[in-house]
Amino acid sequence: MGYESLRYEVAPETGVATIALDRPESRNALSDALLSELLDAFAAARDDAAVRAVVLTSTHPTVFSAGGDLGGFAADVPLVRKHLETTALFPRLFRLIGELGKPTLCAANGHVLAGALGLALACDLVVAKEGARFGTPEINVGVFPFMIMALIYRNVGRKKTNELLLLGERIEADAAERIGLVNRVVPAAEFDAAVDDWARRLAAKSPLLMRLGKDAMFRQQDMAFADALDYLQAQLTIALSTEDIQEGVKAFFEKRDPVWTGR
Repeated sequence: MGYESLRYEVAPETGVATIALDRPESRNALSDALLSELLDAFAAARDDAAVRAVVLTSTHPTVFSAGGDLGGFAADVPLVRKHLETTALFPRLFRLIGELGKPTLCAANGHVLAGALGLALACDLVVAKEGARFGTPEINVGVFPFMIMALIYRNVGRKKTNELLLLGERIEADAAERIGLVNRVVPAAEFDAAVDDWARRLAAKSPLLMRLGKDAMFRQQDMAFADALDYLQAQLTIALSTEDIQEGVKAFFEKRDPVWTGR
């Protein structure tokens, strides 16, 4: 596809779509143009039946993304336009990823800062390369990470989140793993193989059950406990009506790989 700020490709043999941020000269600053292209690329992955999983990464050798484009924050445009056309891009993107119906893996091959931390956390899984650093330094330049704090609080304990937001300090990948920002930290020499392994494993699952499960994960996260139980019971009943769940159980007992039909 003809993107200017990212690269998009689908591996036909695995069904894994890779979206790579590609503004190295700006350390992948999340400009309006890049965010708009991300929205388009994720929508393309959602609508492509051949795509079974999505990997989000960067072409920069040491930086995943430095976060929001500060130049855009200071642009001399009407405030209402910033509200409707600029800052609105972040929540639109976070919702799109959450409602994608397909598993998403952030391959954090470099530093993940400011708004980019929200982008990483919007993904289902995060694999970090050893040496990557994470943080919300916005407060240091007179801004505040408003748009991403909802995602951080849903992944990290309150006090640690407060520390990240208020002090604006960066933490190493190992510390990010300990507090729940990332799932795994992998040495540089093993990083690509680790990402590929998880992406292939995600893409090998039933696309129908993955969609049902992903939708349930996103919708139940803010429900009251009793409401969540009722909703999830209903989702299980729907899942039990599918051919894929029958095939999965049959393949388990027959000691073979399942053949998914998506029905």
